[in-house]
Amino acid sequence: MPELPEVETVMRGLAARLTGRVLTRAELRRADLRWPLPPGMAARLTGARVLSFRRRGKYFFARLDTGESLLVHLGMSGRMTVSPVTDTPIPVAHEHVVLTTDDGWRAAFVDPRRFGAMDLVATTAEDSHKLLAGMGPEPLGDDFNVAALSAALHGKQTPIKAALLDQSIVAGLGNIYVAEALFRARISPRRLAGSVAGARAARLVPAIKATLEQAIAAGGSSLRDYRQASGELGYFQHAWKVYGREGEACEACPGPPACTGISRIIQSGRSSFFCSRLQR
Repeated sequence: MPELPEVETVMRGLAARLTGRVLTRAELRRADLRWPLPPGMAARLTGARVLSFRRRGKYFFARLDTGESLLVHLGMSGRMTVSPVTDTPIPVAHEHVVLTTDDGWRAAFVDPRRFGAMDLVATTAEDSHKLLAGMGPEPLGDDFNVAALSAALHGKQTPIKAALLDQSIVAGLGNIYVAEALFRARISPRRLAGSVAGARAARLVPAIKATLEQAIAAGGSSLRDYRQASGELGYFQHAWKVYGREGEACEACPGPPACTGISRIIQSGRSSFFCSRLQR
């Protein structure tokens, strides 16, 4: 599933093309994605001007001059594309929603597995939407700091890996960036979350922020279906320190026999990658 850097990158690509433009046509090629699309969605979008964009966790909003916001979640395989309108369009498989602008561009939602979602919500009620209510602070915002993370982790007996994937503790993190941030902070994914509060949290917060900022600058990580809105790949996968590198040498270690390389374990049904020598 696209994580925060991928969603941020897609949103920025759409914002560059759609902000200030009028949606002259909204075409819905099916009635549902993961859930049914909202009633009258095409009519409610047609003629609306896009004012701005905002991301919340792994979701983003296109805010309209009608007082509504278009909520988008990419799901497992969804992606947004932008391209100029042509007289002879090339059919695209699994293109379910197409928005056309007054300056001759189209933005399309492509989702082969249909785990993505779209909804329309009052702009003033974005954060109370059922998919976002109870979500934790944005990791790149000022509200995500050592004190806030320490308080959220206090007394928790779950592994820190599981705690960071909990969207009520911090929004937008997923398997890739938790693994990379924990490596930067030299914290084992197996460590109990409650023991991270304090000094370890003081290492972890900047590690999370730095990991996400670097990933966004690289356009995210391209795995499976993910592409930027322009169609380009992301490049952060080339900077991974531990994720997906089981058995490879840890770049921060001297090698055998001191360090046997990057390990992989299964936690809550998901792979965790780490260096057992450095991460404690």
